[in-house]
Amino acid sequence: MAIADDLKKTLTDPTPLYFAAGTADLAVQQAKKVPELIEQLRAEAPARIEAVKNTDPKAVQEALTAKVAEVFGAIDPKKLGETAQDLALRGVGVAAEYAVRAKETYDKVAEHGEQAVRTWRGEFSEEIVDIAVAVEPQPAAEPAAASGSEPVAAASDEEKPAAKKPAVRRNSAKKAAVTADDAS
Repeated sequence: MAIADDLKKTLTDPTPLYFAAGTADLAVQQAKKVPELIEQLRAEAPARIEAVKNTDPKAVQEALTAKVAEVFGAIDPKKLGETAQDLALRGVGVAAEYAVRAKETYDKVAEHGEQAVRTWRGEFSEEIVDIAVAVEPQPAAEPAAASGSEPVAAASDEEKPAAKKPAVRRNSAKKAAVTADDAS
């Protein structure tokens, strides 16, 4: 039963859908910034192209050769094994840290997606209206308090519809009709 429960939980969890909605909303926000970036690149492109044209290829090659020789000269075969083990342990720690960050980011994007979905559906505005109704006093109560004996009668009339009526069971009538049909 544990597998069925896990499967049911997975299929009814809306978080992946909220994550997708949040990703889409963030993508739209980032896409709105593209025209600004294009204009910035268009303005900077001539200066960058000139800098590349004016760069001496031999100077770049000499600098790169010197850097490679420095790196290969610093390698010690005895320390190479220790360094590899140290890097492997650090890699595991960094991977665990990135997994935690990924989960946090996933949750944030899913939360953003949930808010985006509420906004798209208009539920956010409905919640604001509900809060406003709860906070603001009802205007019908203020004029009633100003007049004499009428408000008492009106208040008693208002209370009567608020009382709950017992629910009528209709299932028993349907069952009786079905059993009567079966008997004939």
